[in-house]
This record gives sequence, structure tokens and C-alpha cells, in this order.
Amino acid sequence: MRHFSEANQFGLPALASTTAPAIHFGDVARRNFLTLHTDIPTRDQVDGLFTTHDEAAVSIYLPTEPSSPGHPEQIALKNLVTEALHQLQEAGTPRKDLLALEEELSDLIGDTEFWRFQARTLAVFATPTSMVTYRLPNRLLEMVAVADRFHLKPLLRSITFPQVALVLAFSQNTARLLEVLPDGGPREVSLPGLPSGFRESVRIVHVDDRSPRGKTQSSMAEKSHLRAYCRSIDSAIRSVLAGRDVPLILAVAEPLESIYRSINSYPHLAPKTLTGNPERTTDGELAERSRSILDELYDSYLVELHDLFDRRQSEGRAGMDVADTARAATYGMVDTLIVDIDSVIPGAIDDDGMVEFSDVDDAIAYGVVDEISRRVWLQGGRVLAVRRDQVPGGGDLAAILRYTF
Repeated sequence: MRHFSEANQFGLPALASTTAPAIHFGDVARRNFLTLHTDIPTRDQVDGLFTTHDEAAVSIYLPTEPSSPGHPEQIALKNLVTEALHQLQEAGTPRKDLLALEEELSDLIGDTEFWRFQARTLAVFATPTSMVTYRLPNRLLEMVAVADRFHLKPLLRSITFPQVALVLAFSQNTARLLEVLPDGGPREVSLPGLPSGFRESVRIVHVDDRSPRGKTQSSMAEKSHLRAYCRSIDSAIRSVLAGRDVPLILAVAEPLESIYRSINSYPHLAPKTLTGNPERTTDGELAERSRSILDELYDSYLVELHDLFDRRQSEGRAGMDVADTARAATYGMVDTLIVDIDSVIPGAIDDDGMVEFSDVDDAIAYGVVDEISRRVWLQGGRVLAVRRDQVPGGGDLAAILRYTF
């Protein structure tokens, strides 16, 4: 994997151009309800990327800034596209395929409207007949890869640990939902149906959470009203977050915390709460405190994963050998695969799962680990892309099997 910044030699459009917005095949502009314009792919979409096979498959990862007007990113993409075309030309790619790639990637570079809406990394996957783009919340390293399949390990990193959370901050007087990103300030999410406070949701004679007074706050009538208020918030959350797996962190005081947890229907509610009065806490403070909770969630997840690996290894259902894992992946035996996001092992795997290792230039981005990941994914397994020190055993990969050989 290399970084490139060569001058344009393929006639790409001048960046001052105001080319009309183009429709990019496969980029369905899934700008979700969150204010950061992210397009995290679904499993079906990743299936499509994994099953794409083309002698001129181009994978590009480009760091972007949401606040940028897009011009620096356009220049950077132009350089990466130029390098990709050079590599394909040197590999003997037919001229018609080069021209087709040049045309669709040039349209993307010149699409000024597209560049107005970015996240932390832009991922581009192109062949001479199609192109897909994803705006990712993670900041990934800039790179370009050319092979007969797409290089997807960095993309899987965004799916494994997106480093995004939602903070639901509410009291009896206010309610707001914040989006917390890997870096930068938080953004308030416009959530249809979210009550702006208790009185908007429930009519009650007397409730005052600013100075709670024991028995008054604990009365059955008032608890019933508070429960109705929490249900209205949960309903608003459920209507928009259905099918998502973004952690939801509460910023709320008692008794609302306990009541909300008792009626919550969102499956990814974090167990730890940001305590204190959210009315007196700024969005920035909530975001900073929530990131530590998010880190704890991921650390806990990794600890549980390592513990599971150790148990399964003692049962003969886990291992770290690349060749064994390749064979297991071929026959659908791998339940969970943990891979080093930066690992590159040159070689190929045949239809029977036998690995032929090779000694070639390490700039080749698609190799044995990528192919094992593809086979596990397409067999319905989980593929987690992590840093090397997070892989059980600290190697290129670790696999938890569904059953033994």
C-alpha cells in the first residue's frame, strides 16, 4: 500500500470546472438522518463488493473533512485516480477499460455538489462498468489499490468499530439527541416526534424535577406520567433507529434514568449513563464524556471476544494459522474472523482452500487475508478488522470456528 501524488497525465478535468452533478452508479446517496453525511454499507452491499470480480477493480480511500468545500479532496482524489490508471496501463489493461474508468472517476472529481457533503473518509470502488462510493465516519489512511477484486479491509474497519455514538440528553424540561463522531464537535440530530420536554408530552398538574422532593417525585401518579414521557421519547428513537446498531448513551438524572431503562426498546442502549443535569451541561461536554463510554464499550467487546477465542481454542474450535483458516473459510466453518487491518500476505487460495504463498512486492493490496475475509463473509460469518495488537495472539488473523475439523 502506498501514497501517491503524481501529476495528472490522463486528461482528468480541471478542478475549477463546474460540471453538472453526475449520478454515480451504486451510490444511492443514503444520507441518513444524522447530520454527518455517512453511507455505511449494509451487509447486502458489502456482499456485492465482495462478489465483484474484474481485472480492473480500483479501490480508493481518501480522508475528507466535513467542513471542507471539497477542493483539496478533489485534488487528492485526482492524484490517486491518476496513479490507479498508471498501474492499470502498466498491467496491460485494454484502452477501452481505461477510458471507461477515467470517464466515471472524472465525473466524480468534477461533481461539485457531491463534494459539499462528506464525512471522515471517502471510499471509492470502481470497475469499467460501475462505481460505488461510501462516506465513512472513521478516518482511514489514504491509499489506492488495483487488483481483480476490491480491497475491503479498511471498509470493514468502519463496520467493526464506527466510533460513532448517539447521546440522548433529557430532563423533564428538555430533550435532545446528539451525534458524537470520532473527532470534531457534536451535532444535534433533528428527530421527528421527539418531545421538547415533559409538558409537551404529558399534561400534569405538578412535576418539578429541578428540585425533586422525595415522596412527590415518587408518587404513583407522577411516575405514571414520567413513564408516559419516557415512552414518547422511546417511540421517537425507535421510529428512526430501527435496524441500526449505533450505541445510544443516556445523559439523564434519576428518576428518569431508571424509568427510561425499564421501557427502552432500542437494543444498543449503553449500560453506563452520563450523570448530572443535562440542561446545565454543554453539548461539547456531553460528547467528550460519551467518547470515554464508547471506548469502554469497545474495550469490553474486545475482552469478551478474546475470552471467547481462548475458550474455543481449548475446545479445538479456534486458531491463528493462516493456511488452516483458509481451508476452514472455504468450507464455511468460520463463525468469526478477526484480521489485522494492515496485514498483507501475498498469495492465492484455490477452490479447495489450499494456499499458495508468494514473494512479491508488498504494494499488492489484495492477498490471502483479503480472500479469507471474503470467503468468511460470504458464508455468513462475522469479519472484524482491527489493529494487530487487538488480534488474539497478535498475528495476521484469528478465527473462531463453528465446529472442529
